[in-house]
Amino acid sequence: MGNGSVQHDRADPDPDGDPFAAMEAIGIAGESGIGVSSVSERLYRELGVSKTASAEDIQSAYRKLAKKYHPDANRDDRKAEEKFKKISAAYAILKDRDTRARYDRGEIDDAGNERATFGFGGGMGGGFHGERGHGANSTFEFRAGGGFDDILNDIFGGFSQTGASGNGRKGSRRDMRGNDIVLRTSIDFVKAAAGGSERIRTRDGRNIDVNIPPGIENGTQLRLRGKGQPGAGGASAGDLLLEVEVRPHPAMRRENLDIHVDQPVPLELAVNGGKIRVATISGEVALNVPAWSSSGRILRLRGRGIHDRKAGKKGDQLVRLMITLPEKPDPDLEALCQRSRAETD
Repeated sequence: MGNGSVQHDRADPDPDGDPFAAMEAIGIAGESGIGVSSVSERLYRELGVSKTASAEDIQSAYRKLAKKYHPDANRDDRKAEEKFKKISAAYAILKDRDTRARYDRGEIDDAGNERATFGFGGGMGGGFHGERGHGANSTFEFRAGGGFDDILNDIFGGFSQTGASGNGRKGSRRDMRGNDIVLRTSIDFVKAAAGGSERIRTRDGRNIDVNIPPGIENGTQLRLRGKGQPGAGGASAGDLLLEVEVRPHPAMRRENLDIHVDQPVPLELAVNGGKIRVATISGEVALNVPAWSSSGRILRLRGRGIHDRKAGKKGDQLVRLMITLPEKPDPDLEALCQRSRAETD
């Protein structure tokens, strides 16, 4: 397992060991013999929030912790790196409303895998059954009319590959969804604002082209489904969770959908007016500077900001003029300024 992946431990039943201990390991055995394991709240504790926290509180807590434990801020700190992986994996589940609801109901575990669910159909002889879904695509079932030996046989004798009746058709291998992988990538400001494609390399040597949506923010996590570690026994692969870091731009900065830039303007052009070339997230454009423009004046390039495709809106680029003096002293300019001062006095 490389440094960019998240490993989740899973207890598997051991047919050669203590059957009751193995049943407890998968959450079947309870105080009175057979029960249902309690719903975990570990992911909430990982982010330091309560189970009733709002989506905004969860996002805020994640961003605060991600900034604190990000590997770039904790060089060669293995504990910080592991903590960052855990909070990223927790946020990947809790940030999605539907996935969070399933976690709260106990349908998926801390790793996002399906939990085994158990039902009672009127006593041991009336149809006690169990099923495991996405996290492990095999199913198993306790046959009606059987005794406790039949239950143990269904658990430890192998898992049915078809999930039909369990009458002797047992597989020797459990299908298991692959683990998720957590990676991070750094992209430049312009690509983050305008969108584009970014090629990343996984720890196992794969090159993956990632579509960067326009306007992605620093700290955003993208989920690439099926790009994680391969599953076992033909099960689906895990996901790749990509943490995006946006590098700052030397001249541009973002405010919502608008782009702000400070643009140097020669004094002569500010006085007489004229056109200058201005960089935008979609390339250079010509900007007309009116005559007698003062330093600090803001000119607007409409539609040259970030494109929010979902909302159907485009931001603007706001250009603040910063008047610059000639590099070398200009005697005529100095004389003009002195004459202007004398007239003012």
